[in-house]
Amino acid sequence: MSMPGMRDEKIVAEQVGSAPVCLNNILVALDQSDLANKAVVETIKLVKPVNGTIIGIHAYAAKMHDRRFKQMEGGLPERYRYETEMEHQRDVHEDLIGKGLGIISDSYHDNAQQKCEKSDVNFKRLSPEGKNYACLIEAANSGSFDVLALGSRGLGAVAGSIIGSVCERVVRRALIDVLVIKDRKTAIGDGPVVVGIDGSPQSFGALKSALMIARQTDTEVHAVAAYDPYYHYVAFNKIAGVLSDEAGKVFRFKEQEQLHEELIDDGIAKIYQSHLAIAKTVAEEEGVNITCELVSGKPFQAIRKYLEKVEASLLMVGKVGVHADEGLDIGGNTENLLRVAPCHIWIGQKTHYPSLDVIAEETIMWSEEADAMMSRAPDFVRGIARTSVIRQAHAQGHTFITSRFVEDVMKKMMPGGDSEDQAPVSAGFDPLDWSASATALLATLSDKALQENIRLRAEKAARRDAATEVLPQHVQPCVAETSHIELEWAAASLARLQRVPEMFRAKARQTIEDYVRANGATRVEGDVAEGGFAKARKAMCPEPDATERNDD
Repeated sequence: MSMPGMRDEKIVAEQVGSAPVCLNNILVALDQSDLANKAVVETIKLVKPVNGTIIGIHAYAAKMHDRRFKQMEGGLPERYRYETEMEHQRDVHEDLIGKGLGIISDSYHDNAQQKCEKSDVNFKRLSPEGKNYACLIEAANSGSFDVLALGSRGLGAVAGSIIGSVCERVVRRALIDVLVIKDRKTAIGDGPVVVGIDGSPQSFGALKSALMIARQTDTEVHAVAAYDPYYHYVAFNKIAGVLSDEAGKVFRFKEQEQLHEELIDDGIAKIYQSHLAIAKTVAEEEGVNITCELVSGKPFQAIRKYLEKVEASLLMVGKVGVHADEGLDIGGNTENLLRVAPCHIWIGQKTHYPSLDVIAEETIMWSEEADAMMSRAPDFVRGIARTSVIRQAHAQGHTFITSRFVEDVMKKMMPGGDSEDQAPVSAGFDPLDWSASATALLATLSDKALQENIRLRAEKAARRDAATEVLPQHVQPCVAETSHIELEWAAASLARLQRVPEMFRAKARQTIEDYVRANGATRVEGDVAEGGFAKARKAMCPEPDATERNDD
């Protein structure tokens, strides 16, 4: 496909630019599915205030179909194996593929254009030849468009499908912002626009774009930051299980464990809170008051819960986060939110550097001693710890950071991380007892690996509450999170589900998945699938009680 203004992907990547995103030219993928039609409706609201244009795109693979037909010619029934009949079939097929697919594509464009004309919005057409996902990526990366909008699933969606293959491939490879429509009933503006903030330039870029979109849709903006205080506790205890006594002494495991406990509980929470404070400042600079909230837990799960709580209509996140390395196509939390977010999701690549951070970076210098002290911080917090020190220095009017200043900030923000000369930290924690009811709740999970992970997370929760034993309230939130784990359906189980009458299929699916999750499994297959189907049958066709059976 030849696109106007085609540019090298590297050049496009370098010119992605700063936030907010421009809405002058929005590319919308068309396939006449409910979600694609919804994408047209939602983008009309975005481009109309700026007198922008919607460019509909639908690709059809005529050449591929033609090749397939030619490959099938030798296997046609005998009555077609006469030259006159074969030539006739070739002519019919050529008309069907050459003209028929074009007519179908035109009808998709006609439908979208009618919607645009009713709203007095400009509409243009693209009908490239080729595979759908490849054509979408090529168009998105041509440099001609500002945003790509598409449905999370297309006409090929089947039971068990959460994200279609086209959507997933395009989101990973597109070099522009992508709006993924996930719910045909929800409009942007029906609930707040929620922005995930992690301190990265893309997260602040998403915030700037969110402020603009919220003004156009008369919607409030929420900024949410999520951190996981349980991960490193689980990881360190897993490591402890394989370390010898000698290795444990060399690694100074107990000291490291205590240091990470303090870093996570006292430091990272404050750092993420500071990211929210910066977000609030960015919004106030534009005259907007936003709601900010810090949530704890696995970030994508904690954000999903928040979206459900506030009934969000749109989630906006950066494509990669603060811990991204070079070459990463999409961040882990963004990828998971693409799947589990209950609302539409905007995956942004525009960047914004808050003025406070820019000024601080340009005007503040570090002493060699302070720089060396910062380098001793654990890798996973070094970047955000440095940002916190810079922000504190700027707030207090310092232009030169000394080791003593770093030490003072560390004591406030990250106890235990200030100096090598400090007194030794305590030698770890005493083991916690488990109540019988907490143990029984944990035992409801049959997946042993998942059970062990939740055991450690529940212990961490109990320690944060200063409890002397693990109680059900420490276990329940961890177990509840498994109810939102995306299940993988074995092909045989999915085929079996398709045989359930359509009017009962959705309820049967929910019953089966509830049963599978309750048993701690993540794949619908084998005995656990059999149990789920049995429970679904019982729900659809309850057995008559004893009286009814006797009457029969």
